[in-house]
Amino acid sequence: MMELFQNYWGFLPLLALFALGVKKLIDMPTEEQMDQVRKWLLWAMTQAEKELGSGTHKLKLSMVYDMFVERFPWLAKTIPFSKFSKLVDKGLEELNGMIVTNEKVKEIVCGKNQ
Repeated sequence: MMELFQNYWGFLPLLALFALGVKKLIDMPTEEQMDQVRKWLLWAMTQAEKELGSGTHKLKLSMVYDMFVERFPWLAKTIPFSKFSKLVDKGLEELNGMIVTNEKVKEIVCGKNQ
């Protein structure tokens, strides 16, 4: 056994890297989970918009990210902030479209006076 270890010890780091890669792949969210996250992001962005108003993009992004980390701690470890920011940008496009086409959403986000 010792001889086997001595002959092949160089493969241990490669095996460890392979195991870490497999674990990371297993931990990645499924498309169904990401769809649920996108839906939740719309809600979180609506809350941030109501609370902070327009012209506060960075503050709203920070608020939504903090909410995301609290709600999805396991996912926050696998999604880099740059990807999260892109998800929020896509969500903002959808939310802006909903504000234009849906009066109830507009009332929720902008208030009844808008």
